[in-house]
Amino acid sequence: MDVTFLASVTDHAGPFATVCADVTHITENADAELDLRVRALADQLTEQGAPEAVVEAVRGRLLEGNEGGEAGTYRGRAVVAGPDGTVLFDAPLAAAPRTETAEWSPLPDLVTVLRALPGRIPHIVVVADRVGADITVATAPGLPTLEKTIEGETHLMRKVQVGGWAHHRYQHTAENVWISNVQQVVDEIDTLVEESGARFVLVAGDIRARQIFTDRATPKIQDVLVDMDEGGRAEGADRSVIDQRVEELVAENDAAEQARVLEQVEAATAHGLALTGTAPVVEALRKAQVETLVLADEPGDEQLYIGTGPLEIGLSQEDMAALGVTDAAQVPADRALLRAAVGSNAGVVVVPRSALPDGAPVAAVLRYTDDSTPS
Repeated sequence: MDVTFLASVTDHAGPFATVCADVTHITENADAELDLRVRALADQLTEQGAPEAVVEAVRGRLLEGNEGGEAGTYRGRAVVAGPDGTVLFDAPLAAAPRTETAEWSPLPDLVTVLRALPGRIPHIVVVADRVGADITVATAPGLPTLEKTIEGETHLMRKVQVGGWAHHRYQHTAENVWISNVQQVVDEIDTLVEESGARFVLVAGDIRARQIFTDRATPKIQDVLVDMDEGGRAEGADRSVIDQRVEELVAENDAAEQARVLEQVEAATAHGLALTGTAPVVEALRKAQVETLVLADEPGDEQLYIGTGPLEIGLSQEDMAALGVTDAAQVPADRALLRAAVGSNAGVVVVPRSALPDGAPVAAVLRYTDDSTPS
């Protein structure tokens, strides 16, 4: 997964407040219940030494914009704030967290946030009819989705039974209008697939519009196209079936990505382009050798040392002294590793620990090797 969106946090100096909260708002007493939950989280930050400006910034973000949840919908929200109260990250979670967390620490707990974010797979949703389409583009978790609407020609949209010599002309004209409208959608989606790196394009809506879209889709779209019969564009149409299908496709692609990366680790190991274990991965991260960092979902209690720069990372104080860092902080290993990955533009994938070789907490696929790379 591309985690460069987290640079908005890791580029700043700490300490940080990291909160994963349940902001469900679906009952008559939702306002009071939410206020109590947020107050408890704010108290936890205060008890850990977070300044009032930070506490108030987090409290404000958690309380705003949570009205209107549908019955049966449980929602979560992640907020990260810097030492002056600036909110550096604010995004919805895939679901309300089972356990709410609030922490004031030298490094933000971005690994916990990363595991809970929705939309880890870039994708496009197209809800089409014969006039145009509503398009949603999700790129990376934590970034806003792009929403676009394409409206085509509506003149002579309906095929009519006029009889006589004009009948076929009217029929042909309406069909041409439909095709022209859908072609505009195809052209737009072709560009968006290229820009977003979408792993799938889900097309829902009117059956004839979907048929035209599928027939005229470019090879680039065809490679990632998924068609579904349900869902519509009309006002008041039920979008829940589309949202459910998106969740299924994201989960399928996420699982496929994990499997692909693990296969890549195995294959790269045979050629000396993969490392397993904390010590060799730390050394590779310092040299920006890592192309993909693979973190275990259960990292354990291992600690690493860090400096102010993301690639200032080591196993000991001696390591940090060798890097010229005299005031190193000790932090959980997975946080230090993720920070270094963001700082070196490496991708990150979180997998079950049992899937990693020998149950290691971390592995890495390398961009290159040098004479010091372990064989």
